[in-house]
Amino acid sequence: MELIEINKQNQPDFIRVNVELNQNDANYIRPLDKDVNEVFDPKKNKAFRFGECIRWVLKDKDGKLIGRIAAFVNKKYKSKGDDVPVGGVGFFDCINNQEAADMLFDVAKHWLMQKGMQAMDGPINFGERDRWWGLVVQGFEPPLYCMNYNPPYYKDLFETYGFKNFFNQICFGLTVANQVQQKFFDRHAACAADPNFSATFLKKNQLDKFARDFTIVYNKAFAGHGGMKEMAEANVRKLFHSLKPIIDENVSWFVYYKNEPVAMWMNIPDLNQWFKYLHGKFGLLQKLKFLWVKKTKKCDKFVGLAFGVIPEWQAKGVDSYMIVEGAKIIQKELKYTKYEMQWIGEFNPKMINIAENLGTHRSRILTTYRYLFDRTKEFKRHPIL
Repeated sequence: MELIEINKQNQPDFIRVNVELNQNDANYIRPLDKDVNEVFDPKKNKAFRFGECIRWVLKDKDGKLIGRIAAFVNKKYKSKGDDVPVGGVGFFDCINNQEAADMLFDVAKHWLMQKGMQAMDGPINFGERDRWWGLVVQGFEPPLYCMNYNPPYYKDLFETYGFKNFFNQICFGLTVANQVQQKFFDRHAACAADPNFSATFLKKNQLDKFARDFTIVYNKAFAGHGGMKEMAEANVRKLFHSLKPIIDENVSWFVYYKNEPVAMWMNIPDLNQWFKYLHGKFGLLQKLKFLWVKKTKKCDKFVGLAFGVIPEWQAKGVDSYMIVEGAKIIQKELKYTKYEMQWIGEFNPKMINIAENLGTHRSRILTTYRYLFDRTKEFKRHPIL
């Protein structure tokens, strides 16, 4: 077997590994090439301001691609309670062969050690946690957009090498037509009786306003928790405008108290139900094809991107008020039959409790693993928030 470092000339091999190893899996959806390539482009990924990365592919004796891995160092990467510098590995793919997997993990570990790291987490992203984060260990269904997907045997490859479960990432699903539980209506009624409360769905002709409101709620609800950073309003505005072609106004909701935002529930259609027809490409022809697919192919699932209530309004029924207001329209239209929330770290039991109270089931679980280079050092899981 031969390890080969990725450069500009052989960069397509990094994509090819993922495609060739997974193409016969009925649940696999090829990621857009641009979404993967942008992670490793200093002009596109701001994580390069604070770190660096490297990639390898692995070939067998006949020159066939059988694996890949990326390794990252990022000065901004830190989880609560960390007492050693931690690097990352990600975009791991490998045949079902422990020797091959060990070669990939070893080369990443040695590079990280040279950079002063004392542990590695994986599989993670070189950048934000809303993409390419965690190993699928339960719920091997078609992945959501920019979500990792892997065969079940990857779990054994990681754990046999010595990785341990740092934290689980839990996704929640539900059937849209199911009746909302009575307790939500009871809590909704208490808020609805106060004329200072109001709720509205997102409107495309007011994207800048809703980007501002989203930023306010997100930063108050999440910044500083579980490695989450504050979001700049300008970046959120840019994100909202980029999402405009696929936004479904009626499935994203905001709650206000005296006209100030106190909660948000941001959802979009399951983009991979359309992107799967593009086979990883997103040039001009594919963009035109996407518009055609979007009009002719039904999407039966919408996906939760973010759900938050600012701290001073938590546990006061605001979440129930927002859910019931949203359900009035979402369930009336029945445009979608399924709903799935993006992952919540098990270190955040408050948010997990909110998700479970919706009547959801755990649709899939991903795991963020950690490997301590000092094998005598005590392993500690991610602390509870």
